Amino acid sequence: MKTTQRLLVGFAAVLAVLATTSCAKLQARDHLNKGVQAYKNAKYEDAINHFQQSVNLDPTLINARLYLATAYAQQYIPGADTPDNNKNGEQAIDQYKIVLDKDPKNINSIKGIAYLYLQMKRFDKAKEFYKKASEADPNDPEPYYSVAVIDWTQTYQPRQEERAKLGMKPDESLPTKDKKVCAAMKEKNAAIVEEGISNLNKALQLRPDYDDAMAYMNLMYRERADIQCDDKAAQAADLKTADEWVDKTMATKKAKAEKTPAGGGIVMDQKQ
Repeated sequence: MKTTQRLLVGFAAVLAVLATTSCAKLQARDHLNKGVQAYKNAKYEDAINHFQQSVNLDPTLINARLYLATAYAQQYIPGADTPDNNKNGEQAIDQYKIVLDKDPKNINSIKGIAYLYLQMKRFDKAKEFYKKASEADPNDPEPYYSVAVIDWTQTYQPRQEERAKLGMKPDESLPTKDKKVCAAMKEKNAAIVEEGISNLNKALQLRPDYDDAMAYMNLMYRERADIQCDDKAAQAADLKTADEWVDKTMATKKAKAEKTPAGGGIVMDQKQ
């Protein structure tokens, strides 16, 4: 009899735990739904509060963490270097990383982290996660493009700083002004430039009418031209290729514009 009573007590305890867990999961989903509604209404602080309660009640609810990360990211203002703003960015990254701990190939989290690092100008970390995004989805052209944009930024800025130090005019090339500086910049930038061109080629293979990638291909070839220190022919060839990419970009944009229906009112049937 005592054994039976103990079994009944134990069974009741299990049922109580299950009921409590089930109740918590229901409450978590309720907060998730309320958070989504608040987010849609641009009430981001309310949304964050609901999403936070949702993940507290059910830590396994991936969508709640993704929404929480997205809400924090929405609050982050690029370029505003304040403690509160930086905290929003870091909290978004933290939530995305928790999702990745449970689902390492969650593409939304990978790209979300990459984008935030890019906005924070933490370029090496941004490239790291954009490359992970390409590994997770090799058929997506955008991560390849994003890596190339970072590559261009990392080469253009230091090169322009060196040009400013030399007091160069806009139409002057770096090798003409100072070959020693050019050689130093070539050693520093050449591999990054080639990585950028390679990634843009991959992006264009996947999306042949990717005009933004074409525009950056022009910029990357100009970067390469300016560090062709002792090779005038190679420099001229790179500048020619850059100009060709300008033409391709303009032609592609024009073709896209022609395919886009013109705005206007309702078109009535003119047939009588």
